[in-house]
Amino acid sequence: MTSPDGLAEPVGSVSFAAKPARRLARAGLVPVLAGPSPIAASRGLALRVAIAALVAAGLATAAWRLSGETGGTRLALSLVFGALFGLVLQRSRFCFSCQWRDFLVLGDPRGMLGILAALAAGIAGYAVVLGAWMPDPSGTRLAPDAHIGPVGPVLVLAGLAFGTGMALSGSCISAHLYRLGEGSPTAPFALVGTALGFVLGFLTWNPLYLASISDAPVLWLPRHLGYAGTLALSLALLAALAWPLLRRLPTPEPAARSDPLHAVFVARWPVWIGGLAVGAIGTLSYLRVGPLGVTAEIGGRARQAAGSFGLLPERLEGLDTFRGCATAVRDALLTPNGLFVGGLVLASFAAALVAGQFRPALPTSGQVVRGLTGGLLLGWGAMTGLGCSVGTLLSGIMAGAVSGWVFGVAMFAGAAGTLWVGRRMGVLA
Repeated sequence: MTSPDGLAEPVGSVSFAAKPARRLARAGLVPVLAGPSPIAASRGLALRVAIAALVAAGLATAAWRLSGETGGTRLALSLVFGALFGLVLQRSRFCFSCQWRDFLVLGDPRGMLGILAALAAGIAGYAVVLGAWMPDPSGTRLAPDAHIGPVGPVLVLAGLAFGTGMALSGSCISAHLYRLGEGSPTAPFALVGTALGFVLGFLTWNPLYLASISDAPVLWLPRHLGYAGTLALSLALLAALAWPLLRRLPTPEPAARSDPLHAVFVARWPVWIGGLAVGAIGTLSYLRVGPLGVTAEIGGRARQAAGSFGLLPERLEGLDTFRGCATAVRDALLTPNGLFVGGLVLASFAAALVAGQFRPALPTSGQVVRGLTGGLLLGWGAMTGLGCSVGTLLSGIMAGAVSGWVFGVAMFAGAAGTLWVGRRMGVLA
């Protein structure tokens, strides 16, 4: 298995028992026939664990200090949820692009089942939260702060562009953020491209809004079906998608005996575990802070920078009236989404460091081009679709938004088409 950067998917070769080298070798966590000696490996491990522990302590300290300030609870929780999200993404390799590619190319359905598990857990969690907040959803109000966007041809176009960007750059935006913590050579360029894509999205927003978005309906399932009906329909759709995937599951291999610490901190978690954790984090985040999303900060900062250079129209028609990953100009230094993204990157770095999966490398010209080009499409699709695979798709579907389903179908279709063409042309693995 290779990563989107062309590197072998790391299996890991570390343990927390840094002192007794023979114990490391017996556990199968340190190579004994090649490479550095067990003693040297254990010393390197001790250093990596120490750095990761400092990062974790720094995150905990920052959250504690933020919580003591006036109104700082929301900021502190954003940092904590971001760190948990980054840990889960890195440990379980939870990536929409990777799991879709594994299914299309290798026929491995496990990753896609993990995504469905995340949606199922989040849909159930949101139903509980929204049922307490809005017992009667049949009125004109929408769920508070939920990612519920307009449904129309522009949303489909945004999803197709985002999926194409995923296939070209190798990951969605959230995965680029956690792979930034792993030292990915592509991720920095993909994220720069994403910011530029947001600027391009701002420049094309007004004509698209006036031509289509302004008249597009905002469809929220609980308004028409109630919470019970929405929950039943959504879970039925997920079950229909899961059934053919379950039939294609490979025969499970006999479980090898493994040190518990190795299983948690080194070996990749099963994606279904990561999916359930993502669904739980999404529910808790919505309950205490807001729906999951990773593009509000990127979009807001891009809008602020482009505005300062006079690159944007004087007015972005109707943009700030829609739900989703808001791209309002950021005046404050610390924002909830900024802290969420920061916690995500730092926690994924610490997790990768302990697991021996922090592998920085110099980018090739191909990685630079694919990162920037794919990132440009990711940013344009996320801005125009009012969110990305985490915001519009994941959080939107959890909230009962039809826009989440439409964006998701278009996104996977765009990624599949681009991957098919790219593989036939020999430019994509």
